[in-house]
Amino acid sequence: MEPLKLVAVSAGLSKPSSTRLLADRLTEATARELTAGERPVEIRVVELRDLAVDIANNLVAGFPSPALRETREAVTGADGLIVVTPVFAASYSGLFKSFFDLIEPDELSGMPVLLGATGGTSRHSLVLEHALRPLFSYLHTLILPTAVFAATDDWGAGADNYAGGLAARIDRAGGEFARLLAGRNPMATAKGPNSAEMDEVVPFEQLLGDLA
Repeated sequence: MEPLKLVAVSAGLSKPSSTRLLADRLTEATARELTAGERPVEIRVVELRDLAVDIANNLVAGFPSPALRETREAVTGADGLIVVTPVFAASYSGLFKSFFDLIEPDELSGMPVLLGATGGTSRHSLVLEHALRPLFSYLHTLILPTAVFAATDDWGAGADNYAGGLAARIDRAGGEFARLLAGRNPMATAKGPNSAEMDEVVPFEQLLGDLA
């Protein structure tokens, strides 16, 4: 079986960065689920900060460097993309947008994409919906409904433990994305021995009778 090509694109500027860390965690969670399902996977992580000058030159001159051309081919030739950007001025970073400006919409048509973002506070989390999701809809990608935002407080001992905290959200998104890549229902979960009972449809009239 040919391995799935999974590419993660990180637009973090510092080194190390929480953006790269989130990209790595999402990639690991996805790969772990695929491996558990005996599906081989090849992983590549793209650091846009290393291509910043190449991206700027391409925007001005119209010609990609060999390194940028090879990275674009890896992204457009992937079976699935994980994209993570820091939040700048309530949106994705300029570096992140500039890279995807170099890709024609039809080059990513139908590509499964998992969205991620990082920021100082959870108040920026809507960037996933009002900025990233429209961008990748324009690029005609298949966007996973579940996205992951990581604020500064989500890392370390003071992390928010609601719904299991960031680790649980990463595991959920990675599992759903792996199922999407493997061609299964991404929202499906493993069923226990009582799954037949859980799937049984109760007539509406019976539900109303129980309330009487």
